[in-house]
Amino acid sequence: MASRPSLRAKPKGKGGARGAAADPAGEGATASATAVRLVKEWTTWTMKTAKVAAHYGFIPLVIIIGMNSDPKPSISQLLSPV
Repeated sequence: MASRPSLRAKPKGKGGARGAAADPAGEGATASATAVRLVKEWTTWTMKTAKVAAHYGFIPLVIIIGMNSDPKPSISQLLSPV
């Protein structure tokens, strides 16, 4: 008689079933690991977004601050390197 295939769902993603065996404490450790992973993902997303904002927003910020300064320079004076 041939053995039947298992009907249990297989874990997806990195690590496979290792997470259940490595977590003998139960739900508490899993929740904290999930919280750490979420904080890491949000931190990475925030840093990438801040990098893009700084990259594309620096020169417009300099122009806006320069246009609002006391001796009003022209736009060509703001953009020229001298």
